[in-house]
Amino acid sequence: MTLFNHLHSPNSPIESETFQQLVAKQVTAALEEDVGSGDLTALLIPANQQAIAVITAREEAVICGTAWVDACFKQIHQESEIHWFVQEGERVQANQVVCEINGLARALLTAERCALNFLQTLSATATQTRQYVDAISGTQAKILDTRKTIPHLRIAQKYAVTVGGGQNQRMALYDGILIKENHITAAGSIQAVMNQAFALNAGKSIQIEVETLSQLEEALSAGARSILLDNFNVDALIQAVALNSLHSRPAILEASGGIHLQNVREIAQTGVDRISIGSLTKNVLAIDLSMRIKTIN
Repeated sequence: MTLFNHLHSPNSPIESETFQQLVAKQVTAALEEDVGSGDLTALLIPANQQAIAVITAREEAVICGTAWVDACFKQIHQESEIHWFVQEGERVQANQVVCEINGLARALLTAERCALNFLQTLSATATQTRQYVDAISGTQAKILDTRKTIPHLRIAQKYAVTVGGGQNQRMALYDGILIKENHITAAGSIQAVMNQAFALNAGKSIQIEVETLSQLEEALSAGARSILLDNFNVDALIQAVALNSLHSRPAILEASGGIHLQNVREIAQTGVDRISIGSLTKNVLAIDLSMRIKTIN
């Protein structure tokens, strides 16, 4: 399910929101946090002074978050004009100008930090996702995110994953059943917990996490159709794919845990269907961006 499906999911807390409304709400919260009762430093600049500023990427990146940037400047001053020189999801090089903003100097400087915060964070996730997607090119596997996200930025980060060419795992706890070790222990067995999951008839995906090949066999016998292989090494993944292929109703297999750019292709070549990577949204190294005033009117 993509971000845009989630925005209209029947059981989603955000079902009544459009993408634009979601962006506006996040930007409003960010500006309230940063500006508060007012930008004191901006008062040093004449109120009617116009300016043109540019945002430049200081390193190679996949740009993501243009809607958030637009909203930051527009919420401070509706008449601000933003001209983008790149498209969402486009790769840029170091020292490349990505956009130009024309408006009141006070407004540009007040909105600057929030705009850059969104752009550098979402571009970081999109960039890292693109690296993983490129690394497994030619295999059947797909790159997915997890719920290991920055609080209150989950939807934005998951959107960035899709911009980078990845896919979304479940959005949140309401969005699917993912049975982990503690759920199995509490229920008593894999068969028991799977029976309980089926009995819920929640109309959502059911996935179970296993840690060994014997648990994989149990999960398949219990009717699992989506199985997460937690911290399996490459040899175990190869065996898991082979075991799954022999089953009358093979499951979707997803590898997770201990995955990085140096081993992701080898993991993809085992034949797993999906690879979920928490670092796409958890270990975010912000893209280096800057905004500079180019012209004062």
